Amino acid sequence: MQNRWTVLALLFTVRLAMAFQFQAAGAVSPAFMNTYGVALADIGLLISIYLAPGILFAVPGGEIGRRFGDKSVVLFGLALMIAGGLVMAMATSWHGQLAGRLLAGIGGVLINVLMSKMVTDWFAGKEIATAMAIFVNSWPAGIAIALMVLPVVAAAGGVVAVAATTAVLALIGLILLAALYQAPTDQRMAAGAASTWPEGNALRAVLAAGCIWGLYNAALGMVFGYGTALLTERGWSLTTAGSATSLVLWLVALSVPLGGFIADRTGRPREVMLAGFALFALALFAGARADAVVLAFVMLGLVSGLPAGPIMSLPSRVLAASTRATGMGLYFSMFYVTVVLAPILAGRLAEFAGTARATFDLGVAMLLGCMALVWCFDRLAMRHNMEQATTA
Repeated sequence: MQNRWTVLALLFTVRLAMAFQFQAAGAVSPAFMNTYGVALADIGLLISIYLAPGILFAVPGGEIGRRFGDKSVVLFGLALMIAGGLVMAMATSWHGQLAGRLLAGIGGVLINVLMSKMVTDWFAGKEIATAMAIFVNSWPAGIAIALMVLPVVAAAGGVVAVAATTAVLALIGLILLAALYQAPTDQRMAAGAASTWPEGNALRAVLAAGCIWGLYNAALGMVFGYGTALLTERGWSLTTAGSATSLVLWLVALSVPLGGFIADRTGRPREVMLAGFALFALALFAGARADAVVLAFVMLGLVSGLPAGPIMSLPSRVLAASTRATGMGLYFSMFYVTVVLAPILAGRLAEFAGTARATFDLGVAMLLGCMALVWCFDRLAMRHNMEQATTA
C-alpha cells in the first residue's frame, strides 16, 4: 500500500472506531442512567474521562511511537480500546464503567496522536490541508454513525451490547491496520533514528498551533455540548432541539473537507483559517440570539468546519521528520488540556450568567483567540524558517 490516498482511506476508517467509541456514552446516556442509577453529572464524567488521558499521554505517546514504531503503537492503542470496551461490557458497577472508559481513552490518545503523524508523514509538502481535513472528518462521521446505530443497539441489548459493539469496531480497525498499513519509504528508512524535541521558535510555534486546534474544537464543542440546552431555554422541545443541533454535525462533515480543498487549491491556508474563524464566530453570536434558529444553525454547520484542515496542517510547517513524533505529542497535549477544561469553564459561566447563551459567547471569544494565535504562529514559523535557511 504505497498510494497515499489509499493509506488515507485506511487511516480514516480506523479512526472512525475512536469517534464511535467516544460517542457511545452520549448516544445512549439514558440507558446508562437507567442501568446504573446515575445522573447527568455522572454521564458528563463518563464522556470527559475518555479524553482526559490525553493530558498525560499525548507527549509520551509520540515518543513511544518513535521508539517502537507508529504502526505497532497504534495497534496497541486499538488493543486498549478493545480491552476497555470489553471491561465496560462485563462490568456490573459504575466504577467498572469508568475504569473501562479510561482504559479505552488511553488507547484513543495513542491512535489520535500517532495516526495524525502518519498522515503528516504521507502528505507533508503535498496536499496536506486536504488530507488532514479528510482525516479529521472521521471524528464527526464516527459520531454521526454512533448516533444512528447505538440507540438501536441499546434498545436491543442494553449497555452491554453497546460496549461490545465499540470493541468489535476497534477490532476491525486493528485487523485492517495490521494487514494493510505500511509507512512511507523514507519513514521506514528513518525508523529507529534519533529523535529530537523541537526547539526555540519551532517549539513555540507547535505549542501555538496546538492551542489553536484546542480552542477551535472547544468552540465547536459549545454547539454540540450546549446547543440543545440553549434551544430548550427558548421553548423548543428536547427532541426538536436535539435534531437542530445534530444538523450542525452533518453539515460540519461537509464543510471540513471543503475547507482543506480550498486551502490547497488556492495556496492560502492562512486566509481560509481566518475567514473560517470570523464566519464561525459571527454564526455563533447570531445562533445564540437570532429568531431564525434553523437558518443560523445551518450557517454554523456550513462555515464552522472550514478551518479544520488548515489548522491540522500547521505542524508540518515547523516539524522536520526528526521532530515530528514528539512535536505532534506536544501539539495534542495542548489540544487535550483545552478541550477537557473548556466544558467545565463553559458550565460554570452558564450557571453564573443564568443562560446557556453564555457558552456560545465563550465560543466567540475562543475563536478570537484562535485568530490572535494564528498571527503568533506565522511569526514564529517565519523566524524558524529563517534560522533553518541561515544554518543550511
